[in-house]
Amino acid sequence: MNHDSYDDSYIRGILNTVKTIAMVGASAKDNRPSYFAFKYLGERGYNMIPINPGLAGKELLGRKIYARLSDVPEPIDMVDIFRASSHALPIVQEALTLSPRPRVIWMQLTIRNDEAAALAEANDMKVVMNRCPKIEYGRLSSEIGWIGVNSRTLSSKRAQLYGKGVQRMSLNPFGSAAARGEK
Repeated sequence: MNHDSYDDSYIRGILNTVKTIAMVGASAKDNRPSYFAFKYLGERGYNMIPINPGLAGKELLGRKIYARLSDVPEPIDMVDIFRASSHALPIVQEALTLSPRPRVIWMQLTIRNDEAAALAEANDMKVVMNRCPKIEYGRLSSEIGWIGVNSRTLSSKRAQLYGKGVQRMSLNPFGSAAARGEK
């Protein structure tokens, strides 16, 4: 797979099918990018599991923090790596020991490790490198409630409420009815 560009359908397929995301390197500091991404994805209905050995046993936004992937007592669909590229290979190696195995390894913006990607793909896992799921979700859902990415799509369509009154935008590949000029 070409890891320099990803089809929207590939990214959308991942974001539409994963439910439980373990974020390795989640920070409890509310000014860190990993905190924003963790909170954002959790608000959109994903079951977020924070992984951070220095904070193990504490809580992040009401979720218990685990030291390592292998400590998580439930199946993980996607591992979101918020650590330096040099840490990606050991994280993938640990993910491969889990049963069931996660289906996706996602490395955050600026994080790229071709050896880790090749190992994951050789074990039938999907891989995304150098992308942020928060940004990709917002871009593909045409959500414009955040700054920094221009999706070139505006919609007046009201988002459906998900769970406890939180918006969960549709990742419809054809955009919203309003964007297509429909009522």
